[in-house]
Amino acid sequence: MLYSKVSSACLYGIDGVMIEVEVDLASGIPQTTVVGLPDSAIREAVERVRSAIKNCGFTFPMQRITINLAPADIRKEGTAFDLAIAIGLLAASGQVQLPGLDRLLIIGELALDGALRPVPGVLAMVDLARRNGFHAVLVPEGNVQEALLLEGMTIYGLQHLKQLLPESDLDHGKQEQASAADSATWERLIRQPTRERDASAPAAEPSSIAEDYCDVLGQHHVKRALTIAAAGMHNLLLIGPPGTGKTMLIRRLPGILPALSPEESLEVTKIYSAAGLLRQHTGGLLTTRPFRSPHHTISAGGLIGGGGIPKPGEVSLAHRGVLFLDELPEFSRTALEVLRQPLEERRVTISRSRAAFTFPAHFLLTISLNPCPCGFFGNEPPQQLCTCSPYRIAQYREKISGPLLDRIDMHVEVPRPPKWQHDPEPRSSGEMRMEVEKAVSIQLERYAGSPYRRNGELSGAALRRTARILPEAEQLLQASFGALGLSMRAYDRIIKLSRTIADLEASSDIKSEHIAEAIQYRCLDRRSPSAS
Repeated sequence: MLYSKVSSACLYGIDGVMIEVEVDLASGIPQTTVVGLPDSAIREAVERVRSAIKNCGFTFPMQRITINLAPADIRKEGTAFDLAIAIGLLAASGQVQLPGLDRLLIIGELALDGALRPVPGVLAMVDLARRNGFHAVLVPEGNVQEALLLEGMTIYGLQHLKQLLPESDLDHGKQEQASAADSATWERLIRQPTRERDASAPAAEPSSIAEDYCDVLGQHHVKRALTIAAAGMHNLLLIGPPGTGKTMLIRRLPGILPALSPEESLEVTKIYSAAGLLRQHTGGLLTTRPFRSPHHTISAGGLIGGGGIPKPGEVSLAHRGVLFLDELPEFSRTALEVLRQPLEERRVTISRSRAAFTFPAHFLLTISLNPCPCGFFGNEPPQQLCTCSPYRIAQYREKISGPLLDRIDMHVEVPRPPKWQHDPEPRSSGEMRMEVEKAVSIQLERYAGSPYRRNGELSGAALRRTARILPEAEQLLQASFGALGLSMRAYDRIIKLSRTIADLEASSDIKSEHIAEAIQYRCLDRRSPSAS
């Protein structure tokens, strides 16, 4: 046999793409050619496969070898094809017989000695195989626990290419040229008991935040705002002088968010798997909402994703969780402006010459910033006074464009306490989480059967249908619209915010007190450096 074909897969964004690995042996000067738009890592796979085959007792074919990765018009990258290429070569040269399973997906990276190394994105590839009718997947042992997260597939783990040798050769530890492996070799390999997911292993989490809000003394109005933000997935900005606890408050936000639903959990886990951030040995899907806090030197590509074949950026890694930008004006204006699309559409689309890639990016944006470069704008004696000129303050804040600020639902001031005081009954994360979960359950019931889950997602006609505003509340909103000079986007966000406040009180209608509280969370619409 001088031709063989096996099935493999690669990542395209965060989704798997089915790839057929075809191997053809022909007479001529020994040469190996890989076609089908491979990247440099795939072209280098030939040398890894050559060394692995020789070091495992097989013979690398000394013929003209053509390896085709089909479909040939899709750009491929990564090392997941190593094992499929090696098995294809051994099958084409008659050293192994392909198994009777016609729907077997083969994924894995080879070391020079033939050992198998785990690869990123296995969860997305196995999910693709399941949806395409494959019955089994052969993966490196290090990826078995990740692959077992999906039900309905038989997962086989391979530790070493030597396992494809006939059993007699394995028993005697032969390293010389192996006799052709027959079907019994595959039967021995694929009939081994399928591993069960290690239930004792801790579930992988994208973050390890365990702080509690009871550590924060005072700042009850900020905790109230954080509860509202968590209940409706409303974007939040905290502004105040340094040392008032802005960062401390936001970093505890994941502790009051509800757990991921099974569908959300699979979605988030696939993103982390594609990014190579999922633990190799995991006891389950991610259940805690992610918390991402990139450094202010991050580029626009690092924030939304990028690369020849784009990879997920921070906005996608924060999907269904929290994205925290600490000291916002320190970020570049270019990086901040790319947040507009994901904040509106809850996804990111990155176009390349051959394809467009779409990444999910539904996150709760949280921001902290000082009121001015020195941080003390607005202070009164005996506190330290601001030394910044109005021009410096305006220059400092111009990093936050009006369109971006419009997309932030809540602007909350975090003042410095007038004096240190003991908080006898600080609100804990557990108490706040109970309030959030009650409001979330109301929203899930209200939006059942619709594409929406939380109030922060509403727009247009859906907002008008679900936000029943009492007449006196409507009058207050109209008066505030003219007095504060609000944009139509800010107007809608106040309504969504009011709907969440009403849900926290289990009220079916939006009342005037709900509108009033929502308006007070727009402090940057009410205040400017020149007016203060």
